[in-house]
Amino acid sequence: MISYGTSLIEEYRQVGLYAGRILKGEKPTDLPVQQLTKIELVINLKTAKALGLTIPDKLLALTDEALE
Repeated sequence: MISYGTSLIEEYRQVGLYAGRILKGEKPTDLPVQQLTKIELVINLKTAKALGLTIPDKLLALTDEALE
C-alpha cells in the first residue's frame, strides 16, 4: 500500500550511463560505486480504501505519486 524507495526510472538512467562509459572504453573496475539519491514515496489509495484506511492529508502532500 505504501512504498518508500529509489526511483526505478533513476536506476535505469544510472545503468545506461554506466553502460555508455564502459562502451566508450572505461574499465568497469575503475567506475565508482554510486548510491541513488532520488527516493520516492508512493501510496496506493485504492488498497487503502479497500482496507478501510484513511490516509492523512499531510502524508498525501508528501507523496511523489498517489495511485487511484
